Amino acid sequence: MAVVSLFISHFTPILSLYLLFHSTTVISAVNITHLLSPYPDLSDFSTLLSTTTVAADLSQRSSLTLLAVPNSFLRSSDLLRRSPSSTNIADVIRYHVLLQYLSFHDLSRLPPSGKLITTLFQTTGRATSNFGSVNVTYDGETNTTTVRSPAAYSQTPNNATVISLIRNLPYNVSIFSVNSLIVPYGFDLLASETRPPLGLNISEALIDGHNFNVAASMLAASGVVQEFESDEGGAGITLFVPTDDAFADLPATANFQSLPADKKADVLRFHVLHSYYPLGSLQSIVNPVQPTLATEDKGAGSFTLNISRVNGSVAINTGIIQASVTQTVFDQNPVAIFGISRVLLPKEIFGKNAIPEKSPPINGAPSPVMSTPPLNFPPELYGPSSPPGSREELRSSATTVRSMNLGVLCIGLLYVFV
Repeated sequence: MAVVSLFISHFTPILSLYLLFHSTTVISAVNITHLLSPYPDLSDFSTLLSTTTVAADLSQRSSLTLLAVPNSFLRSSDLLRRSPSSTNIADVIRYHVLLQYLSFHDLSRLPPSGKLITTLFQTTGRATSNFGSVNVTYDGETNTTTVRSPAAYSQTPNNATVISLIRNLPYNVSIFSVNSLIVPYGFDLLASETRPPLGLNISEALIDGHNFNVAASMLAASGVVQEFESDEGGAGITLFVPTDDAFADLPATANFQSLPADKKADVLRFHVLHSYYPLGSLQSIVNPVQPTLATEDKGAGSFTLNISRVNGSVAINTGIIQASVTQTVFDQNPVAIFGISRVLLPKEIFGKNAIPEKSPPINGAPSPVMSTPPLNFPPELYGPSSPPGSREELRSSATTVRSMNLGVLCIGLLYVFV
């Protein structure tokens, strides 16, 4: 009994240390709509977060401030009354996500000139200059916090006033209600209704561009080309078209021609971004992971393309295939069509290791230095962070936790036996 008591007395502090350490590293998933669920007056805004996939994007962030618009203000805005494009709606909602944690106390300490804070919209690469940011100011005399666009423009609404603090998870998430939706600079929520149709026949444009006969015939046969042409309004589209040589180079393991018609259509939609990107925008894109038209059908996080610079050219990576942009076939707002060196095969259909990789040919003009995208929080993880000044993104959390837990146990055993 004496030995057992001695063992327990030696081991108890180490066990306590282990449990304390382990409890501080348990991280739960962020669910922004769950945080909003107790507030029925924010139900419309919560629905927009979910239907635009912005909520899924937020689960990858370690610190943010959300400006939520109550139903009474949201229902009177042009965002819902005039049915703008889905991409415009999503980007307006992204403009209400500040990529920095701000507590109520932080707001009261802002300088009179305000502070420029980056929003989630800035990371899309679709914001002009720094107009994807907002300027947050505090008026001590009226005790009022105002959030406005850094650009001077007459379009309204371009600012909002903070009403109250809704939720606060220290150093990670704050949710404030505001009295108005804020529309970013350069946005026209009526664009999809007022923009004159381009009238582009995509199939004809590809045939005129030569070496795209296979793609043109497949688009026409599948019927998805009509979808693409109907999406020209609003934010426009960017279409990546494999050359005839790219189709000829498809490995036998791809079995592309044997796919059922619906999966072939998904592959074709996988080649289209639901936004207009001229070549310069692709070369300097801020957020490399881009959803495609297939993403809209299959759900957030699936059928995405990773766009980056490789040796001065625009590279497109699907997870199993890397292609490069070889030429501009057509570029007139709101449609951009680029020729690419390989067929983009989604891993969701062909599997992650089904296609042997090879180095794509690199052509094209040099691109400017691309901004480093913000580090993301570990997928589906969230929890209390360290105080300001020492906060940093968590990486490889599972491996780190296992390694440190093992270290604590080893120290405990040494302590017991010594």
